[in-house]
Amino acid sequence: MTAPDKLHHEDFTEGQRFDLGPRTVTAEEIIAFAREFDPQPMHLSEEAGKASILGGLSASGWHTSSIFMRMMIDAYLLSTASEGAPGIDVMQWRKPVLAGDTLSGHSTVHAVRPMRSRPHLGIATFDHELVNQRGETVLSARNSIMIRRRETGEIPA
Repeated sequence: MTAPDKLHHEDFTEGQRFDLGPRTVTAEEIIAFAREFDPQPMHLSEEAGKASILGGLSASGWHTSSIFMRMMIDAYLLSTASEGAPGIDVMQWRKPVLAGDTLSGHSTVHAVRPMRSRPHLGIATFDHELVNQRGETVLSARNSIMIRRRETGEIPA
């Protein structure tokens, strides 16, 4: 049964925008993420970061993507009848995210359509952008999300 209090496929329209953030990225979280998932020197120490082309202790691109995911969750995904995503079409890390940067941005609905193969679902494609406190784009992405339809939201047996 569909959840009446959630946003469904029919609630999304082209051009609709969801604000993301703000979120300040700390040195401690950059290092903790890097130790576990991406232990390259520029993600582990300020000195190594300054010696690199990045200019300081910088978040892994994968860390930036994880922060972005959390921002989407907080902004709209938890209140959406989402059934997951088939993947990411585009994920670009445009500028390094440095310790102390504050990220914000938006997700904009690019297109919506019902799924022919699964009539209880629709697809909403989003364009995303995160910027730092200087207005510089640090991440841009495009992906589609499968969202239950209110009209035919029953999952087939």
